[in-house]
Amino acid sequence: MNFTPESKVLIQGITEPIGATYAALMKNYGTNVIAGISPGRGGEQVEEIEIFDMVEQAVGHLGAIDTSVIFVPPYDVLDAALEAMAAGIRQIIIVTEGMPPLDMVHLVRQAEATETLIVGPNTPGIIVPGKILLGTHKSDFYTPGSVGLLSRSGTLTYEIAWQLTQAKLGQSIAIGIGSDAIVGSSFAQWLQILDEDEATEAIVLVGEIGGSSEETAAHYIAEAIDKPTIAYVAGRHAPKGKRLGHAGDIMAAQLSVGRTHQVSPVGADPDTAQSKIAAFKAANIPVAQSPSEIPDLVKKALKPSRKKK
Repeated sequence: MNFTPESKVLIQGITEPIGATYAALMKNYGTNVIAGISPGRGGEQVEEIEIFDMVEQAVGHLGAIDTSVIFVPPYDVLDAALEAMAAGIRQIIIVTEGMPPLDMVHLVRQAEATETLIVGPNTPGIIVPGKILLGTHKSDFYTPGSVGLLSRSGTLTYEIAWQLTQAKLGQSIAIGIGSDAIVGSSFAQWLQILDEDEATEAIVLVGEIGGSSEETAAHYIAEAIDKPTIAYVAGRHAPKGKRLGHAGDIMAAQLSVGRTHQVSPVGADPDTAQSKIAAFKAANIPVAQSPSEIPDLVKKALKPSRKKK
């Protein structure tokens, strides 16, 4: 993981309306945005950021690039991500919502082969408060601190960050792993990163109904994570079979019907909030009833570990 103020950042789709908007916000936050990509617009500028037609041209002029943030339309994401990987970029954040599922399967396989970290699609990205913004997080809600925030939900991430900030609990990092049915990085992958991160003292995991990634995470936390972890699951009052997310997510989920049992370590009915909450409780992980309960649970969990210092 390399997310520092010195990290060189590229924006693919910088002339898309959302790309141009967040390029300016990222740059104003202090992110080292060194170039943008927009085929046919090479030589122009957005917010004084130079635009290139291709990623390899940007790398040729500016040297190795650490991270690409992608804002291109859904059916162009696969080509954009493969182009970034071919140019040596090993951290890719896909903000775009509704990437075709088969494109995402192909991208995940290529990422595994090249050891590339993929965050998203349909993600607000990553923020290290006070240091770097990569995506669309509402930066005013965050403050530097020691709580690692890991979430499937974009807007809930902002809300919980604000709850923590108001309780004087700053954040070491916040990651939206993405809300599409198929995403690049998993809860388990990020839990391991945060467990090894010296700036993180406690972890808040925010899940939601649909799929089985929360059950998998609960099992992994019980087996491998040493730092105190607090969980919250959105959608506890939703009817059975309901999914959160946008139309693209729902269509993608329908394509995967019947396969969720293949990845669940705890068995029946992994789509419900009740199943996920039960999995966390079985792993002795405190579960908040609402976002407002999270700060108190974090403070309670941190007390024993801080007393030992």
